[in-house]
Amino acid sequence: MNYYHVGKIVNTHGIRGEVKVMVTTDFPEDRFQVGKQLVILKGNIPVEVTIQQARAHKGMELLKFKEYDNINDVQTFRDCYLAVPEEAQGELAEGEYYYHQIIGLVVETTAGQALGTIKEILAPGANDVWVVQRPGQKDLLLPVIDDVVKDVDLAAGVVTVELMEGLE
Repeated sequence: MNYYHVGKIVNTHGIRGEVKVMVTTDFPEDRFQVGKQLVILKGNIPVEVTIQQARAHKGMELLKFKEYDNINDVQTFRDCYLAVPEEAQGELAEGEYYYHQIIGLVVETTAGQALGTIKEILAPGANDVWVVQRPGQKDLLLPVIDDVVKDVDLAAGVVTVELMEGLE
């Protein structure tokens, strides 16, 4: 079964079994609701948990799971990832994609010139930036805006772009 990360447990909080989570999902208000089920990826062993309490705290989420009541129970989850199974991913609007769908796609220009492969996605502000790994060259930073990204074909594994002046 495929799982997708929604956060990373970075520490415990208090003595009643809360964990401090660094959020890695774009949908924290949906993923971290009371009653939602998540999976803690502890090595190769998925551990299913249900959220009993959730609250924001200093840029992180504090979660308490129904299955665990004290700090000793949750200490072993430190540095583990929280994830959702593939079927728990919601539908996205037209033109929106999950990061795992974009990373690994081949990038080519509207003229058919292959540029490289998307290796990372940055989210510095107003729009995402795709980091394209080019053979024998520096990485190319592509802003994800309509003027640059012309087509995303997930089935073919190709992104078609029109490079603006100064991007090369």
